[in-house]
Formats: sequence, C-alpha cells, structure tokens
Amino acid sequence: MNEKQLAGKKAASYIQDGMIVGLGTGSTVYWTILEIARMVKEGLSITGVATSKSTEKLAQEQGIPLSSLEDVSTIDLTIDGADELTEDLTLIKGGGGALLREKIIAYHSTHMIVVADSSKYVKKLGTFPLPVEITQFGYLKTVNAIQNLGCEANLRKENGSLFITDNGNFIVDCLFDEISFPTTLHDHLNQLPGVVENGLFIGYAAKAIIGQDDTITYFEN
Repeated sequence: MNEKQLAGKKAASYIQDGMIVGLGTGSTVYWTILEIARMVKEGLSITGVATSKSTEKLAQEQGIPLSSLEDVSTIDLTIDGADELTEDLTLIKGGGGALLREKIIAYHSTHMIVVADSSKYVKKLGTFPLPVEITQFGYLKTVNAIQNLGCEANLRKENGSLFITDNGNFIVDCLFDEISFPTTLHDHLNQLPGVVENGLFIGYAAKAIIGQDDTITYFEN
C-alpha cells in the first residue's frame, strides 16, 4: 500500500454514521473516497458535499450520496489533501484548481482532516507555487499586482489554454522563495482587487494524517 493510499484510507475511519462529510479533491483523497464508497456499500449512512466537479463525478460513480452546500446546515467533517503542509497545519492547497470551493467547505466544517504523503510535509512553505484564484476581468493587471508582492507569478495553463476553475476564474501559480509569514501574505493577496481567494489555509485543519513508508504520522492542533 503506497503512502497516499495508506493516509487516505485511514482518514475514512474517522467518519461516523449520519455525518455530513466534505469530500476533498486530489490524489490522496481519491483513496478516502474509494474507502468511503466501500463503507457505504456495507451500510454506512452519510451524505457527501463535494469540493469540485471532479470529486462530485467520482463520488457519484462510487455510489456515495451527495448534497449541495446550500442544502446542509453544517459539515461535520471534511477530509482534503494538501500540496504542502507544516507541523502547525498551515497548508498550501489548490494544485488541482479547487482552492475556492475547498476553502468555503473547510470554513463551514466542524472539523477538517488533511491527508498527504510524506513528500508534502515541509519545514517552511514555498517550494510548491502558491495558487491564487483571480477573476478573468483585468487579469493581467491582477497578475502584475501579485508579482509586486515579490513572487514569480505564472498563469496556469492546461492543454495550451489558460486553466479555468469550476467557478470560471483563472489560477496564478506564485513562486515565493519561502513563505515565512503566511498570515501576512494571505491578507496582502486577498486585499488585491481581482483576487478571489488564495491557497493558504491557516487555522482550518485540526489533524493531518501523513503516510510515511508503511506507517502513519499524525499532527494535531
């Protein structure tokens, strides 16, 4: 069993009957969703809320009952991945382009568990480019404003065209040498007109489950 599979399957064990569960996006949560589907087939009663169209499609294919965020009062537990995380559970997310929906669902969740393989754990954030979701209107001006914060900012492309999120926005991948003050950077980015949201998740996760070789490492807040 690889590290992603190990962490993803373990996270599903925290789900209890009757829960509303936020279903994250990414290659590690993929294993969580498969495990949840197996549990549902064996009688577990839960309702999922998907963070992306790709997750929604996978959950539907696997027979997991789904609802929209608007139709639930709260989310009991969200399980999602991370592109980078530190020991204090500050995260970079958005490599899959779903950061806005992921953050909205995380905000409305009672608890959030992060699943990852060992390569995602870092001492300081910044090796992975920070995704920032921006509006299409005035996007070049917004990119320039982001670059003035001291990063190399690149519009994300897919198949030769600009990547468009599930919300109809663009993604800018921002390479900082090191993110020493994530809260300050988060606030500066979100104050820029044209920025919808950024991939710094601060204070959302309660636990991280990290696959490491054939064992699991846990971090908790």
